[in-house]
Amino acid sequence: MKSNKLGGVLLGAALAFGGAAQAATLRVSCGSVGQELEMCKDNAQAWAKKSGHEVQVVATPADASERLALYQQVLSSRSDKIDVFQVDVVWPGMLASHLLDLSRYSKGTEQAHFPGILNNVKVRGQLVAMPWFTDAGLLYYRSDLLQKHGLKPPATWDELAAAAKKVQDAERAAGNDKLWGYVWQGRAYEGLTCNAVEWIASHGGGTVVDASGKVSVNNPQAIAAVERAAGWIGSISPTAVLNYGEEDARGVFQAGNAVFMRNWPYAWSLSQAEGSAVKGKVGLTLLPKGGADGRHVATLGGQLLSVSRYSKNADAAADLVMYMTSKAVQKERALKGSFNPTIAELYKDEEILKANPFMGELGDAFTNAVGRPAAVTGPKYNQVSNQFWNAVHEVLSGKAKAAEALKRFDATANRLSRGGKWQ
Repeated sequence: MKSNKLGGVLLGAALAFGGAAQAATLRVSCGSVGQELEMCKDNAQAWAKKSGHEVQVVATPADASERLALYQQVLSSRSDKIDVFQVDVVWPGMLASHLLDLSRYSKGTEQAHFPGILNNVKVRGQLVAMPWFTDAGLLYYRSDLLQKHGLKPPATWDELAAAAKKVQDAERAAGNDKLWGYVWQGRAYEGLTCNAVEWIASHGGGTVVDASGKVSVNNPQAIAAVERAAGWIGSISPTAVLNYGEEDARGVFQAGNAVFMRNWPYAWSLSQAEGSAVKGKVGLTLLPKGGADGRHVATLGGQLLSVSRYSKNADAAADLVMYMTSKAVQKERALKGSFNPTIAELYKDEEILKANPFMGELGDAFTNAVGRPAAVTGPKYNQVSNQFWNAVHEVLSGKAKAAEALKRFDATANRLSRGGKWQ
């Protein structure tokens, strides 16, 4: 077991296997949400056995914003300490100048992946990442509690709030004083941007910055959506939700202490695992509409794998990326961890659909997924998102009204864009 410090992050779990004398030592960064880290280690271990190389897995922060800051620090110093990076779907535009063009290694295999994701991994004609798994926000619910109280899965946010309050109050009166109606990601970080994009788009309030580059979030529908969410705090959502990331929300829900949860697909297999307090008691559906004239919306998420331009073992690193994003490995990850493949053909695989019924039933979540304004804002996306999630967090925590917070964000984002010219 090796353990080194890199920018304050522990380099953990060296997966060393006896290989040839010429074997390279690669360092791979992986996320740590749910089963991400363990499955990344397993995939890397399988490749190491097959190739004779050695792999060290770098455990990076679960918080996406902290992970991006670490990556920017490592890459801007041209460090060779990480060879392969797990990259969020919205980061290629920010990191592209530091990432290797994988075209000569992929040999056209990228064409099997969803076109929408391919649009994110190609920057200025270069293939700077390979798609690994895709995501969209989903609504988890306690099917046993809804049935007990004669309720159906909610179609609108009003229905969700009413159902959450009814079940929460009834169950608390019966002695379950830990139960909350709805948990989600409310910390001031990228996860809040994802939630807020869903609220706003489901109300017809746009996508923060539109495709032409115009900052479009300062409108009545967006204001109403954020004010609605602020009304949940202390009512159906605990005040602590203001500090929740994905794993915090999952922990509460999986312990049996929430009726509804917004999260990504990865939480499904964990909720059904041995030892889960809610095993066999969970349903999945689309996130609610803003109203009768609104629409179901999910924020598009997903993770990619990239090779650093500064790697001293670029060929081996690229080979590892091609292996880990392959059809066979994506199938294994879907079966074991509910990670949604980026290869369309796998959505017809009977084994995958049996293990993850929602992958077939909730195709609309991916069809109707909305992207964050990363492509249009390019290198400035992180600044835009940071300003946006802080504005929304101010409203949720009662420090500002939505109208004033979004107006301030509008002015700040317009200064960043220089009148809509982001790049």
